[in-house]
Amino acid sequence: MPIKHVLTDGRVPVKIWTDEVEEDAKKQLANLASLPFIHHHVAAMPDVHLGIGATIGSVIATHKAIIPAAVGVDIGCGMVACRLSLTANDLDEKSLKKVFDQISRDVPVGWAMHDEDRAFAEQARPFETRLARILDKHPPLWKTIGGTTKWIRQLGTLGGGNHFIEVCLDEADRVWIMLHSGSRGIGKALAEYFIDLARKDMERWMIHLPDRDLAYFPEGTEHFDDYVEAVHWAQEYALANRQCMVELVLAALKRHLPPFEVTSEVVNCHHNYVAREHHFGADVWVTRKGAIRARAGDLGIIPGSMGARSYIVRGLGNPESFMSSAHGAGRRMSRSAAEKRFTEADLARQTKGVICRKDRGVIDEIPGAYKDIDAVMENQKDLTETLHTLKQVVCVKG
Repeated sequence: MPIKHVLTDGRVPVKIWTDEVEEDAKKQLANLASLPFIHHHVAAMPDVHLGIGATIGSVIATHKAIIPAAVGVDIGCGMVACRLSLTANDLDEKSLKKVFDQISRDVPVGWAMHDEDRAFAEQARPFETRLARILDKHPPLWKTIGGTTKWIRQLGTLGGGNHFIEVCLDEADRVWIMLHSGSRGIGKALAEYFIDLARKDMERWMIHLPDRDLAYFPEGTEHFDDYVEAVHWAQEYALANRQCMVELVLAALKRHLPPFEVTSEVVNCHHNYVAREHHFGADVWVTRKGAIRARAGDLGIIPGSMGARSYIVRGLGNPESFMSSAHGAGRRMSRSAAEKRFTEADLARQTKGVICRKDRGVIDEIPGAYKDIDAVMENQKDLTETLHTLKQVVCVKG
């Protein structure tokens, strides 16, 4: 499908791939489009919805500047998936319940982390020297990050919110594993520190913005290079975190399912990150806030909610979206609204056939709180092509 709407309230247009955009999100998009360093246009994916400062589901190309709050506090948050040699015939409810319990024991979720003796120390080693350099240049960060092994113990942990681990079946009844997580507490700490610095810089330079969360670092200024170093560190940490969890999940499955091999390329993609790219004749910084890269041939993952289908896709390289696509279903309502509207009975009904938590603690993640993933996919037929359709049979939530 082509672009559905074009907003012209800002300095550059906003191109939107859906009819379903709340008014507050449109205002955020217009605010983004008004900034002097936005390159060419702002692209809003079909899962677009209200965020903090920058709209979730937006792709923002910027000339010689980066907005830290647009990258967000879960730097490098994203997905990983791979297909196994198992099929539906190798699964039964009893073994899947054991898999659910095993993953729940082996992968810390929420605020939990690994014990010291189980930390992924070897995987953490390449990050230590680089992190020490960042902290030495920014001593206030030592208070929350330095002198602790928390960031090492959080490697291979899920976190909370909308993060999840799933065992799925595709259209041919082949088994996949898929998970969603990011850079954990240390990514959040780095993000919040630099977001605050950007706000202070705006105040110091007396730059007035339509939203304080659009505070930015221009290239060549005091904090720009340090933020780029920190954000790339956190993005790589998020990637390593997902890889560590894949190891734990595969080990959990091997304890309760027949012998198997990983039979597909591992698909791993960020959807909250910034990268240097070339678009519309210029080298720019591209921030994907709730969007994945979808160059021609890029493999990506677009998950639904905990009771809906997910998709393995191949990018089509559409330049109008800055070669990007949606990152998931996108929220239809806030967490608090979902908790007020839905009951545990609703959750049980909407997740029928999925082994998962069905208690009040995860009602904010109920499928009804999200947009229709199939409508999202229909709206972005010019951005990706579907390779596989997945449906979960096990879902472990943070």
